[in-house]
Amino acid sequence: MKSMTGFGAAQIDTPGLKASVQMKSWNNRYLEINLLMPSYLMPLDRSIRDFLESRIARGKVEVSIRMHGGDVPTEVSIDESSAKAVVDALRSLGTSLGIDEPVRLSHVLGIEGILAFERKADTDALWLILSPVLETCINAFNFERDREGSHTRHDLEQKLDELRTALGIIETVAPGLESAIKANLRKKFEEVMGDLVDEARLLAEIASYLAKHTVNEEIVRLRSHIKSFEFTMNETVCGKKLDFICQEINREANTIGSKSASADVSDAVIRMKDAVENIREQIRNIE
Repeated sequence: MKSMTGFGAAQIDTPGLKASVQMKSWNNRYLEINLLMPSYLMPLDRSIRDFLESRIARGKVEVSIRMHGGDVPTEVSIDESSAKAVVDALRSLGTSLGIDEPVRLSHVLGIEGILAFERKADTDALWLILSPVLETCINAFNFERDREGSHTRHDLEQKLDELRTALGIIETVAPGLESAIKANLRKKFEEVMGDLVDEARLLAEIASYLAKHTVNEEIVRLRSHIKSFEFTMNETVCGKKLDFICQEINREANTIGSKSASADVSDAVIRMKDAVENIREQIRNIE
């Protein structure tokens, strides 16, 4: 079980090149990766994303890559036709305004797009250098997420104990509720019909009433959902599935609450729903 929030950092420092990588993440329904890196590393964008996507399932992840040094040739290009047009425009403007001032190179270079720099990198060589740093960084990142996930798991196990305790109360009370239902229906029939009670009709009414007010099926399903929750917690990526199971647990608790008028059952249902809400708050941070 991993948390979706984490942080990791790594760097390499060689005589010819220094590289550093930082990763941090937040909760998110899906995986969203934001890469911050020098433009000359853009050819590696897909490789880096594939690397990250193979190790992270969910979360908003920001990865910052910094490169210092290294023999990365730089190509400089000049847009001469635009530069000439700028010079002509500046001279024309000076004449119109009556300003007799020469156009200098610094004036032209201040115009965006006149001068462009492009670093031509050997992406294969850079990947050989960068991939081990990424590996070290993501190991630190996942260690932090595992550590936070273990704390969350411990809390979830406590909340599951609360669910079991509340369900145990309902299981204890349920047989007595059925007996009371049967006794009350028989008493009402006898009050109305006396010795002329039709046993077959009475049993049919009891069966119909019990179908609407007994909670045995809900108890069985709740036990199954709790076991499923425990099993799912052992899966590597489990956040979405755990949330779905919580919805099912909450649905069964609501049904029990609507069927039973017992104060003990109502109190147990409230405790159960409170535990489920706390669980759902926690699993929003689980990958």
